[in-house]
Amino acid sequence: MVHFDSTNPSSSSKSSQSQNLKIRKVRNHRNSGFKSRDQSPQRIKDPPPFDICSSVLERNDTSIKDWILADETNRETVEVSNKHKVIRPGMVLLKDFLTPDIQVDIVKTCRELGVKPTGFYQPGYSVGSKLHLQMMCLGRNWDPQTKYRKNTDIDSKAPEIPVTFNVLVEKAIREAHALIDRESGTEDAERILPVMSPDICIVNFYSETGRLGLHQDRDESEESIARGLPIVSFSIGDSAEFLYGEKRDVEEAQGVILESGDVLIFGGESRMIFHGVKSIIPNSAPMSLLNESKLRTGRLNLTFRHF
Repeated sequence: MVHFDSTNPSSSSKSSQSQNLKIRKVRNHRNSGFKSRDQSPQRIKDPPPFDICSSVLERNDTSIKDWILADETNRETVEVSNKHKVIRPGMVLLKDFLTPDIQVDIVKTCRELGVKPTGFYQPGYSVGSKLHLQMMCLGRNWDPQTKYRKNTDIDSKAPEIPVTFNVLVEKAIREAHALIDRESGTEDAERILPVMSPDICIVNFYSETGRLGLHQDRDESEESIARGLPIVSFSIGDSAEFLYGEKRDVEEAQGVILESGDVLIFGGESRMIFHGVKSIIPNSAPMSLLNESKLRTGRLNLTFRHF
């Protein structure tokens, strides 16, 4: 919010000039995204917001709300799909966890948030290089150079995470716990994969040529990392070849295909694994999703975490 100094009618001309000057300062500051342009170049020219959809559809999140009501009714009973898999201790893949209708609702919600001034942009570094994706932050702002910060500037506070998204994350972790207990024959899942309530969501959109090198998610608080609070990742759209491993070595990394509707969770002793997106598989998104959501060709990825 921009605050202007109060003036009397006789000073309206000076007030107008002062207001215009302050607006220009805010816009220049918004364009840089930081207090100092030396820190990072992103948003220097403030291009038009990136739209993840090819046309505008009316938002309708009744599918998620109906699912939440049904989930609350059957909260004590968690059905575990035979397609789900424990990849390694603390790392779980929930296949087809997000139903087609919920995927459409998520796309529409992300599109609505993404075309606003605080929406999608291409992050980069001060040396001029940029990531091969479009990014939007919810809950708290983050970028690859200056890491987390509460607000980028006075007019670009990160939007709140939709409550429905947090409920989906909670449900996914419960289902992962049920799978771990079933496969281990114990009731020790919360020690292996801690409970996490997200206060950050980083939304990435990868085009067909998008990718992300091997890295660790290590910018969260020391407490969050020490407790092994998990990263929860939603995949929507085109499939991705996801790599993970103990070292930052592509040759030694293992891979798994993440398809539309899949949820990947890694925490506990897997919290600090190296991971990345090697490639996007073109034309692999469900046609029904593209028709109903108008999502552009590519992959929409939401990663939830707790700072």
